[in-house]
Amino acid sequence: MLQAIGLTSTPRRNAPPAVDDLTFEAPPGRVTALLGAPGAGKTAALRLMLELDSGRGVAYFRGRPLHRIAHPAREVGVLLGDVPGHPSRTVRGQLRMLCAAAGTPVTRADEMLEVVGLAGLGDQRLGTLSVGMDRRLGLASALLGDPHTLVLDDPAEGLSPRENSWLHGLLRAHAAQGGTVLYATADPKEAARTADHVVTLDAGRLVADQDVTDFARTRLRPRVAVRTPHAARLAAVVSREARAAQRSVEVVPEANGRVTVYGSTCAEIGDTAFRHGLPVHQLADEIGDTGPAAPPPAGPEAHRPAADLSELPPIRARPARGPLRPLRYELRRSLGVRTTTLIMAAVLLASAALSVLLARTGGTPLPRALAAWPEVLPLPPAALGAGILGALSFGDEFRYPALAAGRGTVPRRIGLLLAKLTVTAGFALLLAALAVVCGAQCLRLFYGPELITVPANAVALGASWAGLTVGCAWAGLLAAGVFRVTGAGIAAVLAVPVLVVPLVQKVFAAPSTRSVTGLPGRLRELAWWQLPQEADRWVLAVARMVAQPVGAALALSLSALVCAYLFTSLRGKVRW
Repeated sequence: MLQAIGLTSTPRRNAPPAVDDLTFEAPPGRVTALLGAPGAGKTAALRLMLELDSGRGVAYFRGRPLHRIAHPAREVGVLLGDVPGHPSRTVRGQLRMLCAAAGTPVTRADEMLEVVGLAGLGDQRLGTLSVGMDRRLGLASALLGDPHTLVLDDPAEGLSPRENSWLHGLLRAHAAQGGTVLYATADPKEAARTADHVVTLDAGRLVADQDVTDFARTRLRPRVAVRTPHAARLAAVVSREARAAQRSVEVVPEANGRVTVYGSTCAEIGDTAFRHGLPVHQLADEIGDTGPAAPPPAGPEAHRPAADLSELPPIRARPARGPLRPLRYELRRSLGVRTTTLIMAAVLLASAALSVLLARTGGTPLPRALAAWPEVLPLPPAALGAGILGALSFGDEFRYPALAAGRGTVPRRIGLLLAKLTVTAGFALLLAALAVVCGAQCLRLFYGPELITVPANAVALGASWAGLTVGCAWAGLLAAGVFRVTGAGIAAVLAVPVLVVPLVQKVFAAPSTRSVTGLPGRLRELAWWQLPQEADRWVLAVARMVAQPVGAALALSLSALVCAYLFTSLRGKVRW
C-alpha cells in the first residue's frame, strides 16, 4: 500500500504551495488514478512522495518511507517523463546498464523487452524511438527491479488509442498480481475507464477520494460552464427557478466569476440570464469534470482545527543512490556508445602518424617518437585522449543521468567514483600500450627493425608513460565531476602542461641542496613492517617521477581536484 500523509510542497515567493496538505491512500491490487487539470499539483505530489522535492509530510511504501528502503528500485518503479539516456545507446544496452544499477541479473533486461513488446528492437538506438516505444522502454526500466509499487506521471501522454489500451492492460495486470499502481492523468474519461480508484486534485488540495463507480456517477457527467461578472446572482436565480420547476439541478459557484451547472442546458441557462438582464461572457457544454472544491466538513469535524504544517515531518530532496554494482555499471556505460571506440581509434591513428614523422628526421629520441610527443605539443595524443575519456565519463552522465531520472545529477557516492577511476585508468593504460605498440610497428614497417631498440631504463620510462596517461584521465574525470561540464574536464587536462608545469618549473629551477637517496631507509624506520629490499628502487623511481615537472604538476592538480570533489559532495550533503 502507498500512503501519502500531509504532503505539502515548499511555496515559492509568497505563492501558494503546489501541494497543500494532501492525504490519500493507493491500495494494493488496484489501479489508482491521481486526477487533476494541468497545474493541479499532480507531478509535484509525485515528486514529494519520491523525495525529489523538499516539503513536509510523509509517503509510506508498504509502511516505509523511500529513504528507509535499502534497494528502492526493487520496491518502487518510477516513470517521470522520457527515459534519460544517451541517444546513441541501444535499448538493450540501456536496460543492461540499469540492471547493474539496480543489482538485478542481466537476463532481466531481455525479459522486460519481451514483456513490453520491444524484443525485436533491442538494437534500436534511443534517439530513434517513437513516443510509444519510449513509453514502453520507460515501463521496462521501471519494472527491472520487479517492484511492488509503480508510480507513473501521465504515462499515456502522446500514445495512440491502441498503445494506450496496451499500457493500461499492463498496469492492470501488475495490480492483479497484488502490486500497487498510481498514475497521474488530466483526463477524467481515462481515469473512469482504466482506474479502480480516483483521487482528484485541484490547486494542490484533495477534492475527492472515490471508488471509480462513485467518481463516474458524481463527477463524470455533462455540465454547463458559465462565466459572468454576476456569478452569485446567476447561481441564486438558476437554483430558485429549478426549485420552482421541481427539477434536479445542481449549481456550483467557482472562482473568477465561473458557475458550473449540472442537470441543465446552455439554452436554459442563456434564457434565464437574458430574462434577468445578466451579462454572460462564456456559455459552453462540457463533459468530464474534475470536481468542485471540497465542501467544508459538517458536524464535529467542522470545529476541528487545521493541521499545523510545522508538526509534519520534513521531506528532504535526496540524491539518487549509486549503482549496486558500480564497476559493471561503469563498464556498460562506457562501452555502450561508440564515442569511446572512436576516440581511441583517432588517438591511435594520430600517434602512429606522429611517430613516423618524428623518426624521419632522426633528431627525436626513440622514447619520444614511440610516445608521439613532439616538443610543440603540450601533451601526446594518448594522454590527451585519456583525458577526454575521463572527462566524458562524468560529462555524458550529467547530460543523460541514467541513475537519476528527475533528480538532475548523478550521485557522488564513493563506490561510483572508485569505479570510474578504475575504468578510466584501465582505458588510459590500454590506450598508452596500444599507442606505443602501434608506433613501434609503424617504425618497423617504414624504417626497418634496426631502429627499434629497448632502452636500459625501459621500466622507468614505461611507468612514467603509464602515470602520465592515468593522471590525465583522472584529472579530466575529477574536473568534469566538480564542474559538471565535459569541457571543464578537458580544460583541466590541458591546464596541467600549459599552466601548472611552468609554475612547477620555476620552483625546481632553484638549485637543490638536498637528496632523496636515503628515502627508502627512512621509510623503513617509520613503518612498523619491514619493506623488502627490492622496494628501494621502486620507491626511488616513484620519487624521481613525482619530482619531474610534469609529474609534480599532475600530482598537484589531482590533489586539488580531489579536494574540490570532496568539498562539493559534502556541501551538497551527499550521504556516502
